[in-house]
Amino acid sequence: MKTITVFIGLGSNIAQPREQVKSAISALARLPDTVVIKDAGFYESSPMGPKDQPDYVNTVVECETRLSASALLEHCQQIELTQGRVKKRHWGERSIDLDILLYGDQQLNLENLIIPHVGICQRDFVYLPLLKLNEEIEIPGKGQLQEIIKMPESAESVYACRYAGRIS
Repeated sequence: MKTITVFIGLGSNIAQPREQVKSAISALARLPDTVVIKDAGFYESSPMGPKDQPDYVNTVVECETRLSASALLEHCQQIELTQGRVKKRHWGERSIDLDILLYGDQQLNLENLIIPHVGICQRDFVYLPLLKLNEEIEIPGKGQLQEIIKMPESAESVYACRYAGRIS
């Protein structure tokens, strides 16, 4: 299989969120046939779900992989389990969350995986780190991300995402 450029979103808001994100990036770097190219740094944002939970620490990483999208998803889910992810409530607190945002220029609609990720253009904690990694990034089937987020239906993010420093 040829090498594919993928973008993975990471987020955490419990159990030392910055350390959880760093640990997940390290785990991604250890995956077979996968190289982490760069990260966007730490971003902080208000929770997307219930408001009675801590703020989130987020980032996006750019990777190159030869894994299929389904195999990459399985590895991401295993990283979540290894790091203690437990789903207690919808959009609730979590030790770590990994979402495959983009998988090359592919569009997939599988039972357990939709690419591009459905929230890319509406969630500032996703699109701001993505744009930091690549200002010209294209969202397959939609167009250039910079142009999409200027549209009225994309402009009302309520997560107050802000850059919070480099990941070292």
